Amino acid sequence: MKRYRDFGSFLCEIFPFKVQKISVNAGFTCPNRDGTKGWGGCTYCNNQTFSPDYCHPERTVGEQLEEGIRFFARKYPAMKYLAYFQAYTNTYAATDRLISKYEEALAFPEVVGLIVGTRPDCMPEELLAYFASLSRKKFVLIEYGIESTLDTTLLRINRGHTYAESEDAIRRTAAKGIYTGAHLILGLPGETRDEILRHAETVSELPLTSLKLHQLQLIRNTRMAKEYALHPEHFHLPDVGEYIDLVIDFMERLKPSVVVERFVSQSPGNLLIAPDWGLKNYVITSKVHKRLDERDTWQGKKRKTSIQ
Repeated sequence: MKRYRDFGSFLCEIFPFKVQKISVNAGFTCPNRDGTKGWGGCTYCNNQTFSPDYCHPERTVGEQLEEGIRFFARKYPAMKYLAYFQAYTNTYAATDRLISKYEEALAFPEVVGLIVGTRPDCMPEELLAYFASLSRKKFVLIEYGIESTLDTTLLRINRGHTYAESEDAIRRTAAKGIYTGAHLILGLPGETRDEILRHAETVSELPLTSLKLHQLQLIRNTRMAKEYALHPEHFHLPDVGEYIDLVIDFMERLKPSVVVERFVSQSPGNLLIAPDWGLKNYVITSKVHKRLDERDTWQGKKRKTSIQ
């Protein structure tokens, strides 16, 4: 048995068949880019880092899904799919436009659900009601980018929202019976190791289904890359061994019911400045498993409360 609750096992609990996420770029923007909340986006953000080659907003949602399904179906003809609305803020538009994009994806018989990435300050009640209704028929996971639980950090990286807004959105979503995820970046500038570990204790008080973790990555053509060039002393970029131990220390403090979807992210080499570990994600995940065994530890081992 794994020493943490992993996403693959979670999906196996729900589906009697294999499922695969297919990323979709639906052409949305972000209130932190269009002037509603700010300009230029978060200081670390370059959306090219997580858009597959077929993921271009000039192509329709259907065209992107067709290509993704065609790619995977060659090897797994019986595979089913989750349409993953990933790039930018996928609940930031008129409600009818949003729903039409989601329904375009769900029109594919092979698509059995949605994963929608968004910001915690972009979930109106009308749209939440739609997701609640849909979740009674299809798999729906709303994934909020909270990135940090510290308002000082959120301000520094120009997120344009507070942690209180993250908590409110997560609680409202989970209360509707919708699977609710969150995303955290470990190692943002200004945060100490103790503060990073306290993120685990803080988010454990939320009704989260899943959590994505990844290392801070410095990406070309971002404001954070410029900050790093001017003041590298403001950043601590761990080697892979130190980061793996940080992840495990974090998981020891995370409640066992939360599904840990990932530990790392891998940006394209032509965009990545640092840290460049030269390892694929699956290799790092394997190293996490090995280190968990070496330390004889597991998710939730050091939780300060018995509440799960």
